[in-house]
Parts: sequence; C-alpha cells; structure tokens
Amino acid sequence: MKPATLNAELDVRAGGRYRISFTRDDGEYFEAGGIYREVVPHERLVFTWAWHSTPERESLVTITLKPDNIGTLMIFHHAQFFDEAARDNHQRGWSSFFNKLDSFVA
Repeated sequence: MKPATLNAELDVRAGGRYRISFTRDDGEYFEAGGIYREVVPHERLVFTWAWHSTPERESLVTITLKPDNIGTLMIFHHAQFFDEAARDNHQRGWSSFFNKLDSFVA
C-alpha cells in the first residue's frame, strides 16, 4: 500500500486553531480540526477535535507529558464523544496511529 499523505496547519497557542487532513493507506480522505484550549510547553496540550464532515460532534483531547527513567511518558486522553460508536472508532484510529508512531521512533 502507498503511504498516507498528511497536511497540517497549526497555530499552537491557547485559542489557536489547527486543521489536519490525511489520506489513509486505502485512499480514503479525512479532515479534522479544532481549537487549542491549553498549551503548556513540555507538559500539557488540550484541544478540541471534530471531523470536518461532522463539526457538531466535537470531542476533547488531552496530552500530558511526564519525564520517566528512559525518556518521556505520554498520557493520551480523548473524551466527550458523541456516542459509543464514535468512541470505538476513535480508539481504533488512535491505536493504529500510535502503533505506527511506535514503529517510527523505535
């Protein structure tokens, strides 16, 4: 399969907006965006998340970074889903993303 393509526009500051778009390996296109609610360098990032196709289904992502013995521990929390199906779909998507990230940084 061909690699996914990615475009990102980021204004990383409290109140700043972001928009990302990507094409999955199978060719399906996705676009999401939101607003940064909290930005604490090297510690915490909180932002809203909504797919372009369903902007009314906004959820909230919190990423916390903590030093540990071998580097940095990332705690990822995605909440406030529209329904259980949305939660489950996001869990599958994020799991796939983190598996690829793990392989990339290994």
